[in-house]
Amino acid sequence: MQDRQTVLADLGLQGGGAHGAFTWGVLDRLLEEPWLRYDGISGTSAGAMNAAVMIDGYTAGGPDGARAALERFWKAVSDAARFSPIRRGPLEVLTGTWTLDYSPMFVAMDLASRVASPYDLNPFATNPLEQILREHIDFDRLRDAPIKLFVTATNVRTGRGRVFRNADVTPDVLMASACLPTLFRAIEIDGDAYWDGGYSGNPSIAPLIRECSSHDTIIVQINPIERPGTPRTATEIHNRLNEIAFNSVLIKEFRAAALLRQVADPGTGEGQLLAKMRMHRIASDIMLELGYSSKLLAEWDFFVMLKNAGRDAASQFLEQHGADLGVRSTLDLDRYLEGI
Repeated sequence: MQDRQTVLADLGLQGGGAHGAFTWGVLDRLLEEPWLRYDGISGTSAGAMNAAVMIDGYTAGGPDGARAALERFWKAVSDAARFSPIRRGPLEVLTGTWTLDYSPMFVAMDLASRVASPYDLNPFATNPLEQILREHIDFDRLRDAPIKLFVTATNVRTGRGRVFRNADVTPDVLMASACLPTLFRAIEIDGDAYWDGGYSGNPSIAPLIRECSSHDTIIVQINPIERPGTPRTATEIHNRLNEIAFNSVLIKEFRAAALLRQVADPGTGEGQLLAKMRMHRIASDIMLELGYSSKLLAEWDFFVMLKNAGRDAASQFLEQHGADLGVRSTLDLDRYLEGI
């Protein structure tokens, strides 16, 4: 595929805390393909951070610069958590189990977050990610980057998502996009408070359709839409609720796109955009093996495992569907119309 015609694509990157290292691996693999170029990237939470780091690195040093920037960023996140008390126990380390469900500090923090506010538990509003973002992203360079950036955060007052673009993105915007309201104080931007963008767009697809020239959008999904079986334990129920909540808006966007494509006049501007839209998705069953608690697991070995899984998933996608990019959709949006 090295000699094939260049394809211009957009990326949609989901949020999911530490699970965003899977997306790092996907991007690392896609950036190896010289025939793939990028018009816009929409990201939420960890997806927004991956997007900003990638675009900044790409602007400074092309695909290799982007790959190096992503690795530096994730290593910095891991280093910052090196002395965190929220770690796996000896048994989990011994058995290679990626979970914090049995970590006393995680259990205590999880319980505290259900009865106490982050305004009480974190009076100084500290967030170690702020310094990491300032050190690893040149926000002035990001403003003039050739790749469009769309970052979603949720307005606490209105409940609606706000999409921030290159010139508006700051460390506060990225932290707002990843601000879980039970763990962190809301981030104030322009007089409004913001929470995690996953509640309103994970990621937001509309800006990619309306503002980008590409007709191919690749969704990198880290929250499983479907999970076999019925959750029965409290942990399983909480985990599944989290997945459903952070996928619901994306599914609604898929449904809306499918409906509009069926009824839109292909001769109109919006109809032409929808008719030409080609959707793709990269995901992995490995996410079915991971629970909610591991989204806070910042061990380097965990990040590397997820990175490798992301690279494998991207390689499989390219092998099966690389030839479809620029030609046809590989994600059937109509299936999301079932049941409505």
